[in-house]
Amino acid sequence: RCIPDTLDTRQVAAIVAACARLRDRFLFSLLASSGLRVGEALGLRHSDIDAAARLISVVARVNTNRARAKGARERQVPVPARVIRLYADYLHAEYGDLDSDYVFVNLWSGPIGSPLTYPSVYDLVCRIREHTGIMFGPHSFRHTYATELLRRGVAVEVVAHLLGHASVAT
Repeated sequence: RCIPDTLDTRQVAAIVAACARLRDRFLFSLLASSGLRVGEALGLRHSDIDAAARLISVVARVNTNRARAKGARERQVPVPARVIRLYADYLHAEYGDLDSDYVFVNLWSGPIGSPLTYPSVYDLVCRIREHTGIMFGPHSFRHTYATELLRRGVAVEVVAHLLGHASVAT
């Protein structure tokens, strides 16, 4: 088996810093701090974020942007306070009065307020790769998150649960 690609702390910081928009900083910070799949993030609704408890609920549902949470089990993932602050900043400075349940939406190109799509995220990744010279994909953040937890001594069963894996073997 291949060793999953991971990012170091400096690389994650460089990728987040290369984002010109708060929405994009929030997206990559969320992925890095939670281990969510990109589809899980793109399917997030505002009601899935419990800012006071610093928890993100991952819910399998049908999304208009075709984003999906793999597996049918709902789970809650803790996130750091800095990620919640970034979410609040994004809502205040960029999201504004948009009427959408989705957290990640189109803000600068049409249709405004519609959920962000996989191709939009991959276009963003390509632009940031070009700008930083760091080869990464959205899934790199998930591998990084899991690897960091394991290095800190978190039990493999806990890591598997946080990632939404049905089996610890995964």
